[in-house]
Amino acid sequence: MPGRTFDDFDDFANDYRNIHSENIKLSGADSLYFAEYKILELKKFESDLPQQILDIGCGDGATEVFIQRNFPSWHTMAIDVSEKSLQRAKQRNLDNVSFICYDGKEIPFEENSFDIVFVAAVLHHIDFSLHDAFVKDIYRVLKKGGRVYVFEHNPLNPATKYLVKTCVFDKNAHLLGYRYAYRLLKSSGFTLIKKKFILFFPRKGILSFLLNLENKLGWLPFGAQYYFRAVK
Repeated sequence: MPGRTFDDFDDFANDYRNIHSENIKLSGADSLYFAEYKILELKKFESDLPQQILDIGCGDGATEVFIQRNFPSWHTMAIDVSEKSLQRAKQRNLDNVSFICYDGKEIPFEENSFDIVFVAAVLHHIDFSLHDAFVKDIYRVLKKGGRVYVFEHNPLNPATKYLVKTCVFDKNAHLLGYRYAYRLLKSSGFTLIKKKFILFFPRKGILSFLLNLENKLGWLPFGAQYYFRAVK
């Protein structure tokens, strides 16, 4: 896409969750399920201590609902380029959350500001030429010892590729291989970089009995998504 920088979700803000849920109905779960799933993964590493959190690409604020539910002591700064999505987010009236619109080019906070940066399904909506500067900016705003969590769709998974191809707001998306994502984190200075593949089986239906195996399959590069945890 000539001149592409990042994808704008203003046109989908009012009906984002319904559109997403319809697109992924073959998974056996809705859009909110997957928003909560990611926060539950964080619970495997993080505790409910007072911390400063940055959510980049927060959209309509659904993630903040689950952050508040699972980590009520956290204070979250949630930013996005879509003003209309943020209007929806602010209607949630969540405690310990601030929603801020930004230009998508530079994170609007001082260096060493956050304990955790959370970035879920964002990088594939940003032009690859901007990835390096974007991840370096995440490194800048994290405190020493701070953690970043980067969730992305896995292009090695055929179902993921199909769902992205058929989703109206993913029409300009370009998926990142996990090796590419690792190199981004490594070249930006992050250490203790760990990856995990997730979401191997439908949430409901004939194969759902296999869900208990997923934690043991985190090494296998065929989950529908993957994530990295890395430390500054």
